[in-house]
Amino acid sequence: MYPNLYYAFKDLFGIEIPVFKLLQTFGFFVAIAFLAGAYVLTNELKRREKLGWLKGVPETIITGKPVTAGEVLFHGVLGFILGFKILGLALDWAEASQDLQSYMLSAKGSVLGGLLLGGILAYSKFRTGKKQEKATPKEETVIVMPHQRVPDIIVMAAVAGLLGAKIFHNLENWNDFSQDPIGSLLSFSGLTFYGGLIVAAVVIIRYAVRKGINVWQLIDSSAPALMLAYAIGRMGCHFSGDGDWGIYNSSYVTDAAGKVVPADPTRFQQMVQASQQFFSRQYASIEHIPHAPFPKPAGLSFLPDWFFAYGYPHNVINEGVQMAGCTGKYCSVLPVAVYPTALYEIIACLILFGILYAVRKRVTVPGVVFGIYLIFNGLERFFVEKIRVNTKYDIFGFHPTQAEIISSLMVIGGAGLIWYCRKINKAAKPAV
Repeated sequence: MYPNLYYAFKDLFGIEIPVFKLLQTFGFFVAIAFLAGAYVLTNELKRREKLGWLKGVPETIITGKPVTAGEVLFHGVLGFILGFKILGLALDWAEASQDLQSYMLSAKGSVLGGLLLGGILAYSKFRTGKKQEKATPKEETVIVMPHQRVPDIIVMAAVAGLLGAKIFHNLENWNDFSQDPIGSLLSFSGLTFYGGLIVAAVVIIRYAVRKGINVWQLIDSSAPALMLAYAIGRMGCHFSGDGDWGIYNSSYVTDAAGKVVPADPTRFQQMVQASQQFFSRQYASIEHIPHAPFPKPAGLSFLPDWFFAYGYPHNVINEGVQMAGCTGKYCSVLPVAVYPTALYEIIACLILFGILYAVRKRVTVPGVVFGIYLIFNGLERFFVEKIRVNTKYDIFGFHPTQAEIISSLMVIGGAGLIWYCRKINKAAKPAV
């Protein structure tokens, strides 16, 4: 596993670049997911604009306005923060390089560096504004096409998605949240995809209505982009080892070096007993460890063992037991291998993205493509939940997870949306 890009470059290319410790693997893939989603969404919106399904909206802009004090102040504050950390990092490199992430989140830095860069950015903004300023500001009317609003949509999706993912995660893990609410809210770990999807969807749909964008065409355009972004985001989960994995596959254990090895029931129990201190922190008793044996089928012998069970050595959350001969910050491995559910979701969602991308030109009824996306996403997540570790609810004798509840509603909602869209489209067609 690669907690950050420093470890990835060191392992893959034999290159040590200490500053890459700042670039978390999960965050890197999330950024790539947003960029890939924005690219696919932009192209699909352009295609629908050419077909006349989406129209531009006239907007009035004012050019030549004088720069405001608020704009200058914002750039000054931004420059101060960057200069404070950058120069501080250079001056305290010996100490900061030991744990760059902690240093960047601390109050340590250089006030001189902050004042210098803050002053430069503030003055630069002031001078640029003066050059663009006109004696009489001029109003102009321009046509803004839907694809030109993608940057705004992506920023709103990122902010609203992060908030929603945090809120839903803390609702799902209420006991942990109640014990440390501030720490839970500020922690970089603990995100629930469906929470982010729901909150971001509400925010973006409201924005689309306000800007005169056809919501049905927008959601259809976003369906392939969402599936691709989710697949890439899951790469971040898998390659960083962020804890988003499945239950234990008791047909495999991991050795001291972190390698997955086959195990019979006796070997599994021996490993559990040997790692009792670790398991006792996770479960009330070792008899309640969630596991299901599934050895590699003979017909799939060409696949590696880690496809069926993985110990996530060097995982970013330091979950597991100490690895032999390992020193440093990330030296943990799971004693019993788990199902790499993030890997399964990567494969499934890339295939589903391909299907959605292929059918997007054949399905012309507005809203149906997004309905298909809801069904695909709901089914994929519902079945993977069967081997994932998640908090379960007690509802009338049933014990579903939050994701199972939402994914079931997504399948039902997707089917209902397809039926509704086809019905109103048929009703809108004039009788021959």
